[in-house]
Amino acid sequence: MRRLLTPVDAAGTPVVLDQPYELHPQVSIRPEPFGALAYHFGNRRLSFLRSHDMVDVVRSLADHPSVSAALNAAGVATSRWPSFTKALETLESSEMIRARA
Repeated sequence: MRRLLTPVDAAGTPVVLDQPYELHPQVSIRPEPFGALAYHFGNRRLSFLRSHDMVDVVRSLADHPSVSAALNAAGVATSRWPSFTKALETLESSEMIRARA
């Protein structure tokens, strides 16, 4: 499985690869007061998206050429990228998001 995160740079910041991703077509996102629930109809997994910013990023992945572009477009501060990257890696491992060709 391809990882979104590569080793840290000289400043200790995780480096987000400029890979295109998208929400898996079998995933539905239901808005909730805390963020959203993501349900994968194929593998029957449920994930909690615990912030509205994360929901915005996940929904917009297909509209941007890379993960970093989606984070920038959603206005996510670079200081928050490590936590977002970790969450996106978890979503990728549970097949909620996938790499685009």
